[in-house]
Amino acid sequence: MNKIKFTSINGITLLLFVLGFSSCVSNKNIAYFQDIQTVNQAKLENAATFTEPVIQPDDILSINIFTLNRESGAIINQAASNTVLGGGATTAVAAQQVTGFLVDRNGEVELSLIGKVKVAGLTTFEARELIREKASDVYKVPNVQLRFVNFKVSVLGEVNAPSAYTLPNEKVSILDALSLAGDLTIYGKRENVLVVRDNNGKKEFARLNLNSSDIFNSPFYYLKQNDVVYVEPNKRKVSASNSAQIQTIGVIASVISVIVLAISSFK
Repeated sequence: MNKIKFTSINGITLLLFVLGFSSCVSNKNIAYFQDIQTVNQAKLENAATFTEPVIQPDDILSINIFTLNRESGAIINQAASNTVLGGGATTAVAAQQVTGFLVDRNGEVELSLIGKVKVAGLTTFEARELIREKASDVYKVPNVQLRFVNFKVSVLGEVNAPSAYTLPNEKVSILDALSLAGDLTIYGKRENVLVVRDNNGKKEFARLNLNSSDIFNSPFYYLKQNDVVYVEPNKRKVSASNSAQIQTIGVIASVISVIVLAISSFK
């Protein structure tokens, strides 16, 4: 009788083990751009082109005006510190202090000795030329440098370092963003990466397939400010979670079988 009980319980344990083993799902969609060997080169020549982002209210700009007079240049370039959210490849999201000129709700920045300049709706190149023109009324041959300080993209989901990344460069592709996030984990769904974009108050969504070279033709290949990239977990991640639960149940069943055996041996 004791032998029958022991065998039955171990049979349950064995069944749970088999179920856990069989739940592992092989996933061959690991390599990026799997069709790159056969793709027509002309197709890649028509890849998505980069469109310069335009300045919007609440953007923070680094503006430096260089003149022959160092003292006057120092007065112009006095900027306030602003708090932004961002992180690096090995750091979590945190509040960071950046120095720059905040674009107000009217789309203007205020520069010492020059006054207010409306930059909203302009690219950084256009804004730089406009400020250079206005600075020329005060200084002789001014040199202007301007760039975004708070160009931010967020990468979430099955990546090794999910975070919001504040970048000094406004030309950022989805591959750049995923590289900053430490690439996808083995559980990332490479054929269905979601990009969420805010376009003038309206949400836009796109699904990108990293296994296909078609990604290079997508208008979402180059990211815009405040884009969110989300990598979904694949079936293997779900199976791994289920396997862990089944293994836990198997351990519990083994412990119970030992207890039952011990109790039966004393009867």
